[in-house]
Amino acid sequence: MSGSISLSSAEKAIEAGKAKAADLGIAFTITILDSGARLVALSRMDGAALASVESSQAKARTSVYFAQPTRDLAGAVQPGAPMFGIESGFGDPVVFVGGAVPVTDSHGAVIGAVGVGGGYPDQDHAIAEAVKAAL
Repeated sequence: MSGSISLSSAEKAIEAGKAKAADLGIAFTITILDSGARLVALSRMDGAALASVESSQAKARTSVYFAQPTRDLAGAVQPGAPMFGIESGFGDPVVFVGGAVPVTDSHGAVIGAVGVGGGYPDQDHAIAEAVKAAL
């Protein structure tokens, strides 16, 4: 993978995510952000919850900022955990629940993230992985 995510590759990857979503029978919103956590592409499937637009973006943003899948960060923000309350330090929303994965280049540098909303966290994560695999 190159050092950035093009609109063309993002749109093709979103189509792969939509195909996986059809297999699950769930309408999702899929967001792809660049390394600066800025929007490259977003697609809200017909019937996807309105809240999934914001949640998919917040999940992707979190994955870019922390260079981790969001589901791996959930435990670290629980009461008593090392990062409890960290979300209050950000101007834009961040979310520590499954549904986003970072996208890296061939050297392991984060070049963006895929965030998904609309299903349960494990379902969102599965769609995010399918989109990432298609990038």
